[in-house]
Amino acid sequence: MNIPLLAAIGLTFAASSLPALADEAAFLKSIGGHWSGRGTLITKIGSAPFNVTCTFDSKSNGASLAMSGQCRGLVVVRRAVSANIKANGTKYSGTYVGPSGRPSSLSGSRTGSSINFAVRWSREVNGDRTAQMTLQRIGNTGLRLRTIDKDPKTGRNVVTSDIQLSR
Repeated sequence: MNIPLLAAIGLTFAASSLPALADEAAFLKSIGGHWSGRGTLITKIGSAPFNVTCTFDSKSNGASLAMSGQCRGLVVVRRAVSANIKANGTKYSGTYVGPSGRPSSLSGSRTGSSINFAVRWSREVNGDRTAQMTLQRIGNTGLRLRTIDKDPKTGRNVVTSDIQLSR
């Protein structure tokens, strides 16, 4: 095989990945801005959920997104929360720092208006180190952050956080 033919094949493969990267950059850009809202949080499966009020600022830069903010619950408890994610083609990866202050890893992909992540907690939470997290764009002005974990006693999925945000 000659060099020009190899170069043409390489360019074809590179060009075929550009639309996916452009789509992800546009999607991440749509999440940029100031968000605020309310939701519920469970600190341990089996405990009662409590209400939280949250604010986030998101900044996109091409195929990456940085979110930082805080959630307040029970009037006096305030915790910083952040996520940094990056798209590589249609796959996403990054880190999430929740109320514990410890970074956890994220990996996943986007389907429609949702990025679905597998979470690998930095320590054991609810009997294991895994959960699912979804970042869902709702229309032009809504964003939903949701975490689902497995109940170690029953094996059933439990929503451990569900936060509805708007611009």
